[in-house]
Amino acid sequence: QVQLVESGGGLVQAGGSLRLSCAASTRSSNTYAMAWFRQAPGKEREFVAAFSRTGGYKYYADSLKGRFSISRESASNTMYLQMDNLATEDTAVYYCAAGTPIQSAIRDYRMYSNWGKGTLVTVSL
Repeated sequence: QVQLVESGGGLVQAGGSLRLSCAASTRSSNTYAMAWFRQAPGKEREFVAAFSRTGGYKYYADSLKGRFSISRESASNTMYLQMDNLATEDTAVYYCAAGTPIQSAIRDYRMYSNWGKGTLVTVSL
């Protein structure tokens, strides 16, 4: 098991940027795939981006590629989500997750067994 804590959410105007952080309690490389998901009110949880279990590959939701990017800092067991040119439809609770999905299921939130409590991102006009 790994504990995950997200931070960095807040209120931002459309067109602005935010960087979210996910601090993991244990070193996750070569053990867990690490991912970001989001959930808007009344909608299903949606894949945003992920690192493969080895950390060597990055995956993005097609609709977010180019605006969102993930990175990680091994020394502090922290993963980041840089979000640029934010739009109102990006408003959601953003969750960090860790799990052991096979590659073809890395975008499936049901494959992740460890979740943070989420951080709220609100994008205003």
